[in-house]
Amino acid sequence: MRGGKVAVVGGSIAGCAAALAAYRGGADEITVYERAAGRLADRGVGLAVHNSRYAELDSAGYLDADMPWVQLERRRWYVRDGSAAGPLGHEIGSMPFPFRTYNWGPLWRELRGHVPDCVTFRPGVAVDTVRADPEEAGAEVVTADGSERVDLVIGADGYRSVVREAVFASVRPAYAGYLAWRGAFPADRLPEPELWAPQDCAYVVFPGGHVIVYRIPDGVGGHRVNWVLYTAPPPDLDLGLGVDLRLTAPTSLPPGGLTRALTAHLTYVCDALLPPYWGDLVRATAPEELFLQPMYDYTAPRYTSGRVLLMGDAATVARPHTGAGAVKALQDATVLESAFATATTWPDALDTYDTDRTIAGAAMVDLGRRLGHALVEETPPWRSMDQTALETWWKQADGSGAFGGRELRR
Repeated sequence: MRGGKVAVVGGSIAGCAAALAAYRGGADEITVYERAAGRLADRGVGLAVHNSRYAELDSAGYLDADMPWVQLERRRWYVRDGSAAGPLGHEIGSMPFPFRTYNWGPLWRELRGHVPDCVTFRPGVAVDTVRADPEEAGAEVVTADGSERVDLVIGADGYRSVVREAVFASVRPAYAGYLAWRGAFPADRLPEPELWAPQDCAYVVFPGGHVIVYRIPDGVGGHRVNWVLYTAPPPDLDLGLGVDLRLTAPTSLPPGGLTRALTAHLTYVCDALLPPYWGDLVRATAPEELFLQPMYDYTAPRYTSGRVLLMGDAATVARPHTGAGAVKALQDATVLESAFATATTWPDALDTYDTDRTIAGAAMVDLGRRLGHALVEETPPWRSMDQTALETWWKQADGSGAFGGRELRR
């Protein structure tokens, strides 16, 4: 199957990967619609890719060694302890952690540079809706400027996808009951950097949550400190968000947008629940470097509907505990390229993609819920655990061993 006209909605990492997949799969004409004008917002935060998944994506041509990265080797687990455990806290145990870390901005720029010039990017153009042809002969992309008919629409427009809304209107994000505070700052601001080895990822745990800390590249030869802290605020705390989180799927709060109540709770966690070193590290983050993500999950019942296809967060959002968010989007693109290249008709290509990715998406959502339960909602008695207990607990929490992403089937 060669030729055809493809519209990609969303120009982020998933959108760039989708455009690359469509081009390599043989599409004649590809247009990417991105609602943001100019360069996409870059909060300087990180993501991690398991070494095995990197090898697969490198082989497929969606990641490569020229994209700046930091190699991690170990995951060390710390808990605050009243004894003389030192500033890092008491180390419960350690585990191998073969992950590469990336900075979102440089990774996006590298991936964007891989997309050939024949692909048309339309920045500052928001897609209002998508109209799917009931005869499955095509679809329409509708913007304020009019509409365009194409052979295929790829929805890569994130968790609030207008493409998903058009084909699966009943699918809504389900709030998980807790929040993620995120931050990143230049590594030269790190207090006592010699206490924390560059190859280590720290899991700093406490009753009802944890913070993950690792270094990422800054894109210009240095490092940034990247952290994510998960916990549920007290149920009687007025977060000042103006919505009831039990009834409304909340949006993220941008850098500098934390309310007083949220800032106060983060300060409490740093002071009372984290070991001194890690509390100081979180406090070293400036307000404009802090943002908030409510945790939720969902997956579409199918990844395709007629000539509309979903990928990345538009199709599935699994809680970030899986360590596979970016991997999942890039794997979607890899499978899409293969489906284009091997099928003889559009329905055949879409069925191949849908069968593979719907199963993968459901598995990652299930893993995210399981890890969220173990790491936030029902945490174990951390202070009484040792290396053996930690390994046993993690094996039960991970279940199928899909942490870091499922192996890409060929």
